[in-house]
Amino acid sequence: MNKQIAAMVLAGAAPAVHASLPDLAGTWTLVAADVQRPDGSIERDYGAAPKGRLCIDAQGRYTLQIFKAERPRFASPDKAAGTGDEFRAAVLGSSTHYGTVAMDGGQLVFHIEAASFPNWEGTVQRRSFELHGDELRYRVPARPDGGIPISVWRRMP
Repeated sequence: MNKQIAAMVLAGAAPAVHASLPDLAGTWTLVAADVQRPDGSIERDYGAAPKGRLCIDAQGRYTLQIFKAERPRFASPDKAAGTGDEFRAAVLGSSTHYGTVAMDGGQLVFHIEAASFPNWEGTVQRRSFELHGDELRYRVPARPDGGIPISVWRRMP
């Protein structure tokens, strides 16, 4: 568990107040992809060493990818020949979407155009966030099971 994330979540840390969309423009690499359970505990959501990129341009267009590092490879080199278990692990071990992002009232507002989870397409998601130097943290809306994903990104040079 990332103790900094747990402290931020449990303390209800306030978002950075002086951030603007240009402050977010750039390429970010994923540091942590955790989930806060309804009991307050924090767990790794995408394994011990998740991989990911978040790219935001000056006009607010973004693309985001998160991958569980421990995803098993398919037995066949033909993607279409995957088994049900292989497809399940691939889908549950990744999250990707793109669209536009804006800021409103201290929140990031994602207008999702397309996503690996089709139910998100055409939706708007608001996420509380903190920006401290080259570190961006935000909380994704709660899942049906009550878990709240927490993403931590570091700006790439």
